[in-house]
Amino acid sequence: MRFNPKADISGGRVGDSGSGGGGGMGGGGMRIPIPGGTRAGGGIGGLIIIVLIFVINSCLGGGGGTGLPSPDSGIDAGSQTGNAQGLQKDSERYANCKTGEDANNDPDCARKAVAVSLEDYWTTTLPEQADVQFTPAQIITFSGGVDTGCGQATSQVGPFYCPADQQIYLDTTFFADVLEGQLGGQGGDYVEPYVLGHEFGHHIQNLLGTMNQVRTQKGPDSDAVRLELQADCYAGMWTKDASDGDGIFLDLDQGDIDEALDAAKTVGDDRIQQQSGQRVNPEGWTHGSSEQRQRWFGIGFDQGTLEACDTFSASEL
Repeated sequence: MRFNPKADISGGRVGDSGSGGGGGMGGGGMRIPIPGGTRAGGGIGGLIIIVLIFVINSCLGGGGGTGLPSPDSGIDAGSQTGNAQGLQKDSERYANCKTGEDANNDPDCARKAVAVSLEDYWTTTLPEQADVQFTPAQIITFSGGVDTGCGQATSQVGPFYCPADQQIYLDTTFFADVLEGQLGGQGGDYVEPYVLGHEFGHHIQNLLGTMNQVRTQKGPDSDAVRLELQADCYAGMWTKDASDGDGIFLDLDQGDIDEALDAAKTVGDDRIQQQSGQRVNPEGWTHGSSEQRQRWFGIGFDQGTLEACDTFSASEL
């Protein structure tokens, strides 16, 4: 994966909140055991408890709106508008990221370049295919902890989209520490872009009102699984467009696609259960199996339409 060195990435909406205190997500959010490590957040000894990558976390304290209730939390998602609280403490972490050449030499700048590509793609695609105006989500990196519209997140929280403030949050150490170290993913340059593509997919669902369709939270055919697989499909749509070489990417080859597919496999519910020492139990799924996540990413990549990614109408996932 390489970026066009002449590309302008100065407009990418990425900020950094710096370091913050702990405190978790105030009891909201889905938490899962990850094999190995030390206990964090209480509950199961000998296991790290983290919020699953790609979770849409619940908002704390209501807010008068409706949205996706976080599984097991009993707390409804609140208003779909708000401010990016993390950006109120914005650092200069991304100030020198101006061109694609910067992105080729600096992972922070690469993140900003990915944001530009995602914004450009959905600015065109959403109005064309759904007649809905696109408003961008901001990506906020942090370490230690961060205050969000969905409560306070710690460094043990995987990348997530908060519908209350329409922001994407991630501690960038997650990829090496958890996705590769804990879950055994192969890693690679395109893993983080795939993750960000998935989280942008949740933002698209928020703009389209799809989140309001979620009624069932667990099970192989649940609405929660359909929501997650659709976000994977949207990530595939963007990846296909990005691989055409006409935009910010100078080249995106099959190896990069394979890295995305491996990341999708790594965070499948069946894989998570096995890595946690559990038996595979589809009734406990909230995000879909490894095979499903890879397949729906591929559908988005091959067909490139919102219609093809309509997991809520699919008779078979």
